[in-house]
Formats: sequence, C-alpha cells, structure tokens
Amino acid sequence: MAARSLEIGPAGMRTARTIEILRTERDLAQRELAARVTALGRPMSNTMLSRIECAQRRCDIDDLVAFTQALRVSPLVLLQGPSAM
Repeated sequence: MAARSLEIGPAGMRTARTIEILRTERDLAQRELAARVTALGRPMSNTMLSRIECAQRRCDIDDLVAFTQALRVSPLVLLQGPSAM
C-alpha cells in the first residue's frame, strides 16, 4: 500500500499557525504545551507539537480537542484563527 501524501489544506495550515500563536502568547514552551496535551489523555511529545506547528504533521480531530482544552479556547478559534476570539 502506497503512503498517503501529507497534504494539509488551508484550515490545517491556519490551525497549525494558531496553535503556535496561542502557545507563544501564553508564554508556553512546546514541551509545556505538549505536557498539557498529554495530561489530558492525548500523548504528545514536543517533537510532535513542533511538526504540527510547522505543518509537517496533521492535527487530527483528537489532537484538536486536546489543544482546545489545553489552551482553553473554542475549537472555532483554532479553525478560524486568533481573530475568532
């Protein structure tokens, strides 16, 4: 079976960028946010988080839910960008 391409669309790119923006606004290191996400039951390393922020890894729906809880924002904020706050 051939590997599926990692095509990340506009919503995925916006979500990745928003996660990074919110993390830095909250003065969190990647390892700190990854630890918060892990504590919520979604195992995440700082490398995985880095790859999500750089749009080298998809942010799936379970990741999205954990990020919204860890960052205390609505899913719409991650999907639409910080201006949705």
